[in-house]
Amino acid sequence: MIVLILLVCTGWIFPRWADPNQNSRLNMVVAVVDDGTLRIDDYVSNTVDYAKVGDHYYSDKAPGAAFLGIPLYAGLSVLLDSPAMTPLTERLQNSSAFQSTLREEGSGVNTNKIRFALAQVVLSFVVSALPSALLAALIYLVLADLGIHRRTRIVTVLAYGLFTPAFAYANAFYGHQLSAALLFAAFWFISRLDTQNGPAKLLFIGLLLGYSVVTEYPTAVVVGILYVYAAYRLYRLGRPLQLGWVTAAGAVVALGWMAYNNHVFGGPLELGYSYSELWVDQHESGFMSLSLPHWDAVWGITFSGFRGIFVMSPWLLLAVPGFVYWLGRREQRAEWIVSLACVASIFLFNASSSMWWGGFSVGPRYLLPMLPWLALAVSFAVDAWLSRRWSALVTAAMILWSWMATWAVTLAGQAFPPDTIRSTWMGYVRPSLQAGDVARNVGTLLGFTGMWSLLPLAVLVAGLGLVWWWLEPRRTASIPSQPVISKQIQQATREQAT
Repeated sequence: MIVLILLVCTGWIFPRWADPNQNSRLNMVVAVVDDGTLRIDDYVSNTVDYAKVGDHYYSDKAPGAAFLGIPLYAGLSVLLDSPAMTPLTERLQNSSAFQSTLREEGSGVNTNKIRFALAQVVLSFVVSALPSALLAALIYLVLADLGIHRRTRIVTVLAYGLFTPAFAYANAFYGHQLSAALLFAAFWFISRLDTQNGPAKLLFIGLLLGYSVVTEYPTAVVVGILYVYAAYRLYRLGRPLQLGWVTAAGAVVALGWMAYNNHVFGGPLELGYSYSELWVDQHESGFMSLSLPHWDAVWGITFSGFRGIFVMSPWLLLAVPGFVYWLGRREQRAEWIVSLACVASIFLFNASSSMWWGGFSVGPRYLLPMLPWLALAVSFAVDAWLSRRWSALVTAAMILWSWMATWAVTLAGQAFPPDTIRSTWMGYVRPSLQAGDVARNVGTLLGFTGMWSLLPLAVLVAGLGLVWWWLEPRRTASIPSQPVISKQIQQATREQAT
């Protein structure tokens, strides 16, 4: 039910139509399938995120998301080229609700634009929305392994999926949520390693770690932490040499990525950002735009009204006491260290970037890969506080604010908040929503305008909630008591051994 609710909510809002970041990846997908080349020369006009090598243009983004999109688009293109596209184009041309979302100075709707937009919708849903929903399910399972109460797990997971910037990027053709899902899946598999596991599981962990870097380069810092965690777990299991399976799988992914770089950019370790014609100063400052953490970035990504994560999602502040509560679980000390290290590494990476705000963005998007581990820590505080009246009220108020703020910023306008407006809330979000400029969504296709386009979504989610409520007594009644007792005995045995 959690996965279904998240898929419905994230899939309801379409990816932004004229987003240069998404277009850069989609250009590569279309060029490979339709033209048989990695060059995006024929499509470069719709993006500013490109690399120029010689006289040709390429996507400057990490290629992981685009690689996954290529076979999907290859199959989808059969439908996109069918005569069924014509009635859809005509319907959108005649829809006043859809036309109200277009720029007056734009070129309107045509078959090519609709084809491109439909490809973006499908690829974003499969490559980003689906992994994001499954990531939430993994967080739920990890919290169960950590002994967190079921109601706290539900609150934490739904709040993560719907009330953080992860919601805005869950159905967008970026790499942040995909890489976060890959990293957290690797964390989950590593935490469950035992003496019965064969090479297949270790190879899969290596593939997850390697592909996360190919999808988003900054996640390399988290991959290093998880690699050490895998080494520690295998050492404790008396199988340290089997880390070679993890290494081998990651190396295979790395070799494929280096072959791509060599073919496009002329060297195995050459990146597209080195050939970008725009933001040259940012890319060339420090090491690949990185220097030392600086105060502007630290404040900007935490408490500023421009991109502050805790202004948009204040419930994440509960991670501070949460890590303190978690520290008391001595048997989970390794997971505590890994989670804190993952959060700190991504935070310091973003705070060291010369372009920490991330351009047009909902919140500090570079922090997205750390949010699953931040949610783990939050759950310990929520678990301790829900039974106390006043702390429960404070927690509920923080979550309520996070819901309103996250959805307001995500829904405002047909583009993510621009970096030219420093007052995101008063300068962009409020004017957009007051003017009824709400991001295109399924409700728009149904003929609803402005905030009314969310009414069918509210009805649908309410229906899912009623189904969940109706099924809950049957689920509870079907759970045998013995596994719970066994788990308590196992927990007591571990504590005694410690």
